[in-house]
Amino acid sequence: MSIIEVKNLVKKFKIKNGEFIAVNNASFDVKKGEIFAFLGPNGAGKTTIIKIITTLLHPTSGEVKLNGFDVVLNPNEARKSFGIVFQDPSLDYELTAYENMEIHGVLYNLPKDLLKKRIEELLKFVELWDRKDDFVKNFSGGMKRRLEIARGLLHHPKILFLDEPTLGLDPQTRNHIWSYIKDLNIKEEITVFFTTHYIEEAEKVANKVAIIDKGQIIVLDSPQNILEKTNTNSLEEAFIKLTGHSIGEERGDSLDKVILRSRFGRS
Repeated sequence: MSIIEVKNLVKKFKIKNGEFIAVNNASFDVKKGEIFAFLGPNGAGKTTIIKIITTLLHPTSGEVKLNGFDVVLNPNEARKSFGIVFQDPSLDYELTAYENMEIHGVLYNLPKDLLKKRIEELLKFVELWDRKDDFVKNFSGGMKRRLEIARGLLHHPKILFLDEPTLGLDPQTRNHIWSYIKDLNIKEEITVFFTTHYIEEAEKVANKVAIIDKGQIIVLDSPQNILEKTNTNSLEEAFIKLTGHSIGEERGDSLDKVILRSRFGRS
């Protein structure tokens, strides 16, 4: 059963000299309980697609359903189905860990007794219960990420979206974060959808991987099947074979760069 369905998705942005196609006819689905990865370089369209699926952007054309709800026609119902950890931090650093959780629960209208119970459960799960009364501004990068994951799970979502969840973290902390996420996937039977440009994360963590480049999905399959189809030994080799460049190679056609050139005439 598919919990996310995306058909012929297109997203265009108007720029000074015309338009920029950030997502180009993307189609895919995600099964309930899967750990699904979008693998691609910066500017490939990963974040744009996540923003459309999570109702933050409207598509130019195409259809997106989340837990059976059309994200354009029924955005409020769709939002109840997911939690999200953004690429950029979204915590209030001047509040404690507990207060950040509490405010989020109020926004989702969780009953007071249930909210209290869930906050304790989740902060213990991410090993932050003993720091619940500490200000977030004093947390390390890894602790902030763990708190954001806990907060995203507060309303018992069916899907957890993670946009570059380990960006900027050291390898040890990244491994620690993924151990929580894999444990969560098993214990809560939650579907996990994440974007990354760290190839080893997609290779080791995901059940299914979509390689995306220039707004197009190049291939979608399990990591092992992708290696077999491309006759390669790693997803890094497969990515180069499929796209003609490495994932870390600087791309000249990202959305941010196109908009910057359009507005300010920069190259």
